[in-house]
Amino acid sequence: MLDLMPSLKEWQPAATGQRCAVATVVGAGGSVPRPLGTSMLVSEAGEVLGSLSGGCVEGAVVEAALAAMHDGGTRREFFGYSTEDAFAVGLTCGGELEIHIEPLGSAPGGLRLESLRALAGHGPASALALIRRMDAHGGGAVVIPDPASFLVASSAELAALLGLASVGTPEARRLRLAAAAQLEPLLRGGRTGLVRLAPPRGCLHEANPGAAAQTAEIGPEPITLLVESRLTPARLLIFGANDFGAALLPAAQLLGYHVTLCDARPAFAGQSRFAGADQVVTAWPHRYLAEENAAGRIDARTVACILTHDPKFDIPLLETALSLDLAYVGAMGSRRSHRQRVDSLLAAGVPAEALSRLHSPIGLDLGAVTPAEVAVSITAELVASRSAGASVQASSLKDGTGPIHTGPIHAGPTHHVNTTQHQETPWT
Repeated sequence: MLDLMPSLKEWQPAATGQRCAVATVVGAGGSVPRPLGTSMLVSEAGEVLGSLSGGCVEGAVVEAALAAMHDGGTRREFFGYSTEDAFAVGLTCGGELEIHIEPLGSAPGGLRLESLRALAGHGPASALALIRRMDAHGGGAVVIPDPASFLVASSAELAALLGLASVGTPEARRLRLAAAAQLEPLLRGGRTGLVRLAPPRGCLHEANPGAAAQTAEIGPEPITLLVESRLTPARLLIFGANDFGAALLPAAQLLGYHVTLCDARPAFAGQSRFAGADQVVTAWPHRYLAEENAAGRIDARTVACILTHDPKFDIPLLETALSLDLAYVGAMGSRRSHRQRVDSLLAAGVPAEALSRLHSPIGLDLGAVTPAEVAVSITAELVASRSAGASVQASSLKDGTGPIHTGPIHAGPTHHVNTTQHQETPWT
């Protein structure tokens, strides 16, 4: 849902108050185009904002959304691939999707257009989270403007979303503890996920007495919450005001990073080609990194790309970078310069286990030569290193077998470290 918010203000059906429904991916298996939490808005006139599958199932989802607006109820639709019926609506990629469809309305306990407008009021780079109730016994949403510091135990809005009319009972306290254990890591990690909680006796039906008969027939359905959390952009620090830094800058911004360009030489850092950086700093690289860390502006999502290719900058900077808990540390150079770099760092007292985290030579082996190609090589390795299930060895998807996505599909910068190799380059 969060990815739709930048476009919501300009979407005429929402601006003119038309009835709308929201369709959201709440289950995905195999090779699917979009990850869990992807949403699409459908107006009563059949206009669409967003996409769930790149075209495979959108038509059927629109029909289901129109039906949901007509009868006012939520529903779930399942899409897969069947070789028995070539004309059935499904995913030709062979994956499976479970779609939750809910009309927007003003009824208490339902998802409201006002909640979406509150989301749209936040800038695209601001921290933000949305928790939605997705099971049959409840609805609604809670907007969280500061997910990194959110505490489940102190939120009256979340208690209402969970249906806790009696928040002081032992059952209610147990539910809040269980919710905190699952929700807070997702919120603070800037991740999306489904959380299922066993409903405590009494609390659920105090909030929704009509659910008692259904529960008696089919057993208690878990309280199901969809969590979408977005933190402020992760930082990517480019050290080296050169052709490679100039090419990497816009490529890193396309991945959603907040990019800082740092170089100790004013004549280089002040060039107009670096003006597109979020921040340009003229300082000795290792001192700048240490000062930023001391000020609390470096975290486990931060990426350091060292492109200076000069030992007087590289060695003290790598000593500092490898002593910090960074998502990725990469350094440009040939294999010969890498061996010299390792010898110098070992002599300076850098532990061998810290050196195992160093991506040097930097990037995936794509055969890159030009600055633009090297930027693609580096960003490709960053994407690969974000997923524990991804291989950092360059290979073509056409040569593989099985599902394309073997692990979680990440929507933005996260924290993982792997190792890789790069080609010998002519400029070393």
